[in-house]
Order: sequence, then structure tokens, then C-alpha cells
Amino acid sequence: MALLLFRIARGSYRHPWRVLSAWILLLAVALGVGVAAGGALKESFAIPGTQSQAALDRLGEVFPEAAGASASVVVVTPAGESVEDEPYKGAIEDAAEQLGGLDGVSQALSPFSEYATDAVSADAEAGIIRVQFDGTSEDISEAVIAEVTEIGTSLETAGLQVGFDGQIFQNLEYGLTPTEIVGVVFAAIVLLVTFGSVLAAGLPLASAIVGVGVTMGGILFAAKFVVVSSATPLLAVMIGLAVGIDYALFVVSRHRTQLANGMDPEESTATAVGTAGNAVVFAGVTVMIALLGLMIVGIPFLSVMGVAAAGAVFAAMAAVITLIPALLGFAGERMRPKVGSRAFRRETGANAKPTMGRRWVRLVMKAPLAFALAVVAILGTLALPALDLKLALPSGASEPEDSVAHVGYDLVSEHFGPGANGPLIVMVDITQGDNESLLDDLQLIADRVAEVDGVETVGDPLPNLTVDSAIIQVVPSTGPDDDETLRVVGEIRNLGDELELETGMKTSVTGATAIALDISDRLNQALLPFAAVVVGLSFFLLMMVFRSILVPLKAALSFLLSVFAAFGVVVAIFQWGWFAEALHVVPGPIISFMPILLMAIIFGLAMDYEVFLVSGMREAYVRSGNAREAVETGFANGARVVTAAALIMFFVFAAFVPEGAGVIKAIALGLAAGIFFDAFLVRMTLVPAVMAMLGKRAWALPAWLDRILPDLDVEGEHLRHYRQNAEWLLDQPDGIAMDALVAGAESTTTRPVTGGIERGGVLLVEGQLAERRLLAATLAGRIAPVSGHAHAHGHLTPGDEGALMRRVAVVDASSIDARSAELTVGALLEERLRLGRGVAGGAVPAALIEQAVAEVSAAVARLRDGSPRVQADTSLGDLRPASRGVALARIALAEAPEVLILDLGPGAEAEAAIRLAASLLSETSALAAPETTIVLGIPGGLDPAAIVGEVRRPAGRIRLDAPPVASADAESTHTASSTHKGALA
Repeated sequence: MALLLFRIARGSYRHPWRVLSAWILLLAVALGVGVAAGGALKESFAIPGTQSQAALDRLGEVFPEAAGASASVVVVTPAGESVEDEPYKGAIEDAAEQLGGLDGVSQALSPFSEYATDAVSADAEAGIIRVQFDGTSEDISEAVIAEVTEIGTSLETAGLQVGFDGQIFQNLEYGLTPTEIVGVVFAAIVLLVTFGSVLAAGLPLASAIVGVGVTMGGILFAAKFVVVSSATPLLAVMIGLAVGIDYALFVVSRHRTQLANGMDPEESTATAVGTAGNAVVFAGVTVMIALLGLMIVGIPFLSVMGVAAAGAVFAAMAAVITLIPALLGFAGERMRPKVGSRAFRRETGANAKPTMGRRWVRLVMKAPLAFALAVVAILGTLALPALDLKLALPSGASEPEDSVAHVGYDLVSEHFGPGANGPLIVMVDITQGDNESLLDDLQLIADRVAEVDGVETVGDPLPNLTVDSAIIQVVPSTGPDDDETLRVVGEIRNLGDELELETGMKTSVTGATAIALDISDRLNQALLPFAAVVVGLSFFLLMMVFRSILVPLKAALSFLLSVFAAFGVVVAIFQWGWFAEALHVVPGPIISFMPILLMAIIFGLAMDYEVFLVSGMREAYVRSGNAREAVETGFANGARVVTAAALIMFFVFAAFVPEGAGVIKAIALGLAAGIFFDAFLVRMTLVPAVMAMLGKRAWALPAWLDRILPDLDVEGEHLRHYRQNAEWLLDQPDGIAMDALVAGAESTTTRPVTGGIERGGVLLVEGQLAERRLLAATLAGRIAPVSGHAHAHGHLTPGDEGALMRRVAVVDASSIDARSAELTVGALLEERLRLGRGVAGGAVPAALIEQAVAEVSAAVARLRDGSPRVQADTSLGDLRPASRGVALARIALAEAPEVLILDLGPGAEAEAAIRLAASLLSETSALAAPETTIVLGIPGGLDPAAIVGEVRRPAGRIRLDAPPVASADAESTHTASSTHKGALA
């Protein structure tokens, strides 16, 4: 992965205008398509698979007039007066008539109607006009809501106090406010302090904003086809800005450090992305796993939130990997800290005093157990309020106290009881009932429901026009967000089987309150599976990253401290009311999906800091082998950047709290608190303390597990070796060079091979057939070397295996199988020519095929080995070994390889083998381009000068069967060759 990112970054750096133009085009297309699609953000709390949702769907089919959204206009007279007296009664009935005449309103029921149930309070001081709409809450336009509000407030002229109750009056739509800009400003200040450069500080901001813009376009487009909550884009903006700035910060910081230490800007950019960017990718993948894990819950609006936020993280990662290197390409040398500046001294370690991060970790490591216990105690105390966590969906009670929804909610609670704010609907399927006793059975059901403890009132059963269903309105004695109401719903549902046995009719409970309770129940049931899947996948990923079991286990367990402490802070403020006035919070139950959403996001972001901080420790440990020193070094190198990243996330999230609304305010506060606790208490205090106590045991991994786990190389060791090999390459022959290269498979390996040949030369490889084939497969990128390294025309192994596979052709001139013997020269040449021309090459002209066949025919004729005259339809099986080898070589050359590896095959009588090898090499050399390097594998013991003959190419020799030779330090090097340009000695 590190090498892939290295190459992507290098390409972006070299072609900055292309990359920048591509991102600008993507941003314009995303926003343009999103806006043009015209998708609208809507609130929908549908939960497929629950009883309440199934009953609501059924209600829409059989009771369409009752299935739409409803609202209540609550009117209250001055104390001691009655709504049934004039002028109040007349004004209320007039208002009800006006409301019923509005477009989009199916019915407005006056409290004095014979069909109204419990619409006048016991003291007659209050009444409720019940308004039934044609569509669901998301279908009702702002214009209709405004008309309803205008007609309702007109009753104030009659001396009545008016309130509005119902979901349509709740502020469930959330938009960006100017206060969110404050978070970005604080992030810019942190970046400026961190880098000491306006240019360096601006790059992460630019990258994050572009990523967020692309994400917003995608969300707007998706809103055309799926229901997208208005909280979804806000959540995506929060996450996208936070991780986008943070991820870019890590890369740019590494780049500045490398520049200060003298590295070339292009090399530094590619290396920074290959190392810090590698950690970014795996940290981002962890966040995405956590966010996509929300789909496990099975609630559509929450799944959309998770997918959108994961998309924001992906856009941020993509921008860091491609856009940041392009912007660094534009900046060039201007990103290098000035010699002698504060930034230069800090990045080069020229400051005499140790950094604050190094002093802090040294302090922690002096008494690791004490610091670990202190962190656990602090976070454990902060988590205590979480034990009183109460969950509910938004209601009028959670709206600002001066809002119409809150006023209406309080008026209904005061005069009709809290349960009137969330009536339940009992749906009855009467198709299987007895027609003769139908009304008696419906009344029996209503009576039995009324007997449930906690039920305040039960309305009369109301059958629909087709008499296949009936509804019964039930008002509990407790509010919609009360735990007691959940018990009432459960008991009514438990009556279902008993009532079906007695009446033959099935019952189910629905309504906004039942749906809200079902959502909470679904979330509670999904919490453990969600945690198991997300933490399990992330644990496996971190195990691959750190090559350890204890490190990811410690990371997962310590995360629980952060998240429960965040829950505790949210409960204390949003539920208990601490500092509520200062934060414009209305105390009440917490939004039901907050815990699982907070858990997903904090877990993902906590693993970010774990990867960034601990990967530095891992890198130091891999290099030094000293576990305690590695903790100090890794922490000191990453502390400043992790601190800046955590502060940026904190400020971005905290900016959404003061003027945020409902859902976002609570989530933003929880995220800000969780990030602060996790970064500064857990990752920067508890983690080094635990790592110091674990010592080398932290990096222990069973050998069998180490073998089966893929090596992700987050610490960039493979990249470091690759760069070292690239420096070695500068002093080597430009054709092929090997340095202590050991080729092999599970059972067979070659001796270390050192040697090479210049571009366009001939390299003879002598040895056993199996060893020759292993070396050929290694040079061609088919297998990775066991140790050592090599290059072919500038492409390294290990590292550039993909490029080698495209540029090195391998031909085995030995015996062929029956199927290959039937293949014709013309067909094979056409196939290879087509591959050589590429995907866009189209059909191969017949003239090219004819020319290639003619070249093979002429070469075979010169060999005079008894093979027939070669034509397009000549089969390989018809040719003798030398002619077949030449034909196969020309077929391989049709793809225009840079290196051609030929092998003579099994050993034969020496004189015959020399003649065969000489003929094959002579003709192949004539057919190949001058710059094509040729490798010829031959059995040992042959005369190389006789084989090379009059070939006008530089020649070299590798002896795989040569004994080890002594190096300068008198140790055996097992070098198997001694070749140089133009020599066969």
C-alpha cells in the first residue's frame, strides 16, 4: 500500500494541473448534478419490519383519511372561563371550518363535534382542534403549515391562548449557521500555529473544503431517490471537515519535517503520502467501517446518515492522497521552512530543550500505573451520568421554550395530561371476526385495552367504510418519551394473542409514539451486534496494521472509556440540564439514535489517533527493537501533530453546539467531548502508560497468525527499503542489475546473486534449470525475491512487480505440451501484436502479421535445422527446438518488451547445446530492438564465448552454481557471479 500511495503522490506532484482540474471538474459536476436533480431533504422515521410500521402501512391502505400526518391546535381560555361559552365557542368552530377548507387538509375536527373524543378538558378551559392532513409530514408544504398557523393564531383576537402540537410544528430541519464558520476559523488558527506558515496552513483547509463540497453534491443527488434527513448533510459536513483537515495535517506535517531535513520536494511529497498517507488510509477505513456499521441497525434514515458520513471520509482520503500532492507540487520549495526559523529548528530537532511532548511522555513513563489509574478514574467519574440515559425521538418538549411546538406541548400536558401529546392507535383487522357480534367484539377490545394499567382514556372503535378494519385511539397517562409509555405499548401488544382467540380479530399498535418507541427498541437491540461487528472488523484491521493482539485490544477497550464519558457529558447537559441556559438547551430525553451514532463516529476517530500515534511507536520499534525507547520516540514525533488534529476536530464539532438544533447540537457536543477525552486522556496519557507497562509484549504475535495476516506496512518499512534500493539503482548498469538477490519458492532457493548488464546487452545465466526459472520469474515480477533486490530497465524488485510483468517477457524454448503444439505461428503473433498495441489499438493490420511471419520464416531458414518453411498456419509442434525457440522469441517480441528472457531448457550434450544456444541467441538478437536486453538461461559447463559468437551486444555472465566467495570482511557472501559490462569472465 505504501508503494502504491508513493507512486500516486509522485504522479500527482508531477502533473498538478491535471489533478487540480480533475478535482475542480468533479466538484462542479457533483454540485451541479446535485442541485439540478432537485432532491429535497425530508424527515422520515420509517422502520421496516416493526409492528408499528406494518400497522401504519396498513392504515394507509384501509384508512387513508387517518393515515396522514395530524396536528392539534390547542386553545385555552382565561382562568375560570369555558371554551364552551361565547364568544370562544363560535370563534373555535369558525377556525375549525377554515382549517378544514385548506388544500392538503382532509379534515379539521372541532372539539365540540360529536365525533371528537376527549377534545375538551375536564375543567372546560381548553379545547383541541384536531387537523388531519392528506399526506405524511414530509409531504406537507411550508405554505400549508403557515396557513394553519395563521388561522390558529387568529383565535388570539378572541382572547384565547393558542398553541400548536404535532410533528409538523417541530423544527426537525437543520441547516448551517454562521457559528459553524467559527470552528473553521479556530482550525485555521491551530494550523497556523502548528506550521508557522500561511501557505502550509491553507492546504489542509482547501483540501477538506473540496472534499466536503463533492460529498454535499452526492448527498443532494441521492436525495432525489432516497429519503435523506436534513441532519445527514450537517453530519457529513462535520465529519468531512474534521477528518479532511486532520488527514491533510498529518501528510503536510511529515512533508515539512522532511523538507527541513533537506529532502527534495517531489521525493518528500511522495514519501509523506506513502508513510503518513498510509496511516491516513487505514485510519479512514476504520472510520468508514464504523459509520457503515450503522446499516446493521436496519433503520433507513440512520443507514443513509452512515453512508453519507462514510462518503465524506472517503472524499477526504481521496483528496489527501491526490489533491494535496498536487497542491504541494504548485508550492514546491516555498513549503520548506526557512533556515533558522522557529519551524526549522522544531522540525530538525535543533532546539536544545526536549519538546513538550517528549517531556510529557517521559513523565507518564516514570509512573505509568499511576497515570493509567488516574485516567480511568477521571473518565469513569464523567461516565456516571450515562447510567441515567433516557432516549426518545424529538418531540415538542425538546423544542426551544418559546417555540409554538413547545408551547402547544405544555398546554396539552397541562390541560389534558402528558399522554395526550402522543396518543396511540390500536389497529384492528376485522376480516376474520364474526359479523353478528362485530360491534360487541370491538367494544370488548376497547374495554380490555382500557383496563391496562397506565391507559388514561380509550376512544370508541371506528370501522372504515369497507368494514375490514377499525381503529381505536388510546391516550396513555404518561408522555411519549416516558419509559412507562413503553410498558403500556408492550402490554397492549401482549393482549393481541388473547384478544384474537376471543374475537378472531388481530390487533396491532401504531402511531407516532409507538413508532418512536419501536425505533428506540430497535436501536437498543442493535447496539450489541453493531458494537460486535464494528469493533471486531476494526480489531482485525488494527491487528494487521500493528502485527499485535494486545495493541488493538487495548485500543478497543480504552475507546469505551472515551465514549461512555462522552455519554455522561451529554446526559448531564441535555438531560439533567447542567449549563443548559448557557448552551440554549432544553433539558429532556436524549435523541434515541444518538448513542449508536456517537459510538460509531467516536470509535472511528479514536482509531485515527491510535493509528497515527502508535504507528510511530511501531516504526521506532521495528528500527530499534527497544520497546520503551520506541514509546518515547513514537510519541514525541507524533504528539504535536495529534494535539493539533484533536484541537481541530474539537473546535469543528464544538462550533455546532451553541446555535445548533436538536439532534445536531447533542451529537456535536458528544463528539467534541469524546474527541477531547480520547485524544488527551486516552491516546496521549493512557496509551503511552499502558505501552510502557507492556514493553515488548505489546508487539507479540503468534507465528502462525503472523504468517496468515497480510502485511499492510503502515509504518512504511517497505517504502523505506524501496527508496534505499532506488538510490542503489543510480550506480548500477541501466539494463539489469542484482544485489545479493535470492530467488525462490517454499522449497527451493538460489544462492545470492550479484551482477548485471547494461541496457541492450546479453546476460548468460548458467545453472540448474529450476534455479534459472526461479531467477527468471523473479526478474519478470512473477514472484517476489526472498531477499536482496534487483532491477530491470529501472524497475525494481521488490516494489515494481507490476511494471516488470508488463515489460519483461519470458520464453521457455524447451519441450511444449500437446495443446501448445497445436497453436499456429500466425495466431500467436496476431494475439501478441494486439496486446502490444494496447486496448485502444484496435484490429492488427494484416501487413504487420505478414511481416512478423516473414521474419520468423527467414530466421528459421537460416538455422537449417530441418524445420519446414514457416507460414502463418504453421503449428509450433511442427518446428524443431531451435526454430521453435526463435519463433517463440519473435512472438514474445511482438509485445515490445524491454527485457526478453530465453531459456534453453533441460541440459543436452554440450556441443549440441552450444550450437542450439548460439543459433537461438544470434537470431533473437537480430530480431530484437537494439535497446532490448536479452537474458539467456543455459546449463552449466558450456563455453560462453562460443554461444555469444559474433553477436554485437555487450555480454555478461551469471553462474548460479558458483561457490560462495569471501567478502572484504571475511564473511561468506554467497555471491554467485562476477560480471561486468562487455565481459564473460
